[in-house]
Amino acid sequence: MALYTSSAGVGGILPDDYGNLVIQPVVRNSIFAQVATIVVTDANEYRVPVVEADVTAGWFAEGQEISPSDPTLNELVLVPRKVAALTTISEELANDSDPNAAEIVGGSIARALVEQIDRAAFTAAAAPAPAGLSTLTGIQSYTGGAATFQNLDFAAEAISKAETVGATITSFVTSPATALALAKIKEASGSNKPVLGSDPTQPTSRNILGVPLLVSPYIAANTLWAVDRSRLYFVVRQGATVEADRSVYFTSDRVAIKGKMRATFGFVHPASVVKVTLA
Repeated sequence: MALYTSSAGVGGILPDDYGNLVIQPVVRNSIFAQVATIVVTDANEYRVPVVEADVTAGWFAEGQEISPSDPTLNELVLVPRKVAALTTISEELANDSDPNAAEIVGGSIARALVEQIDRAAFTAAAAPAPAGLSTLTGIQSYTGGAATFQNLDFAAEAISKAETVGATITSFVTSPATALALAKIKEASGSNKPVLGSDPTQPTSRNILGVPLLVSPYIAANTLWAVDRSRLYFVVRQGATVEADRSVYFTSDRVAIKGKMRATFGFVHPASVVKVTLA
């Protein structure tokens, strides 16, 4: 399959200027990228130091020798994996291009990459995709006692659980259906005022107890993830590119357009992640 000048809805393509049309939207639109610390590296591996145990402190008398101690250190080695998309357009369409229509292909590639990144981040995608949140061990969990969300107590529980391990919840992430259920919770019986916090200057933003609520279609129903941005990493290998090649389909006068980037996820403190589910 390929796009041609006769294809429906095609006004023109500019295959030589796709970088900003693909890479920036991927980082901007990926839900996981919005809740994690973004790191751009030019190395094959990215190493995150992890302090598993702190030094020991104590009280000492005047002039008493202070007992030395060492922290327990480890490191998390993150290896970016390749996510890519490939499409073709006709030579005529490439040559008769309109710069304003470059979003047709660039936007499509960006959306495809975002879909794969978030799917892997929130589900157990098959290798060689990097392991996502649902594969973590050592996380904390909270199960609500009702079949539906009646209030925001679950959020207070999640925030408290994170605080017990020194973390601060910076985002909640859930599915569209669960976000809708939460949006329908009212302040009191007979009231039409939603309990979710809202900002009149940002009518599309949602907050739970002051913490942003984001939505991803790749999260299981009746499930929320509470995360601390400082404990999550979205590592992007430098050199994310979109390339056009006219030689591979030389005999049919088509241009191959390939978008790719190398990225991975890092969870340096699984205990800071809280999974909330309904009973």
